Amino acid sequence: MAKKAEIRIIIHLACTQCKERTYTTMKNRKNDPQRLEMKKFCPRCRQHILHREVK
Repeated sequence: MAKKAEIRIIIHLACTQCKERTYTTMKNRKNDPQRLEMKKFCPRCRQHILHREVK
């Protein structure tokens, strides 16, 4: 049962403009080895802006 927890990890998404971490999500390490990039709404900037995975 520990195998499932090892593959999917929790990540944080930060706004590329203001650098605020506003979203958390899970990703599969096998399918997505690179950092995720998603266009999401930033409440601080009040715009839809690209969010990147941060460590």
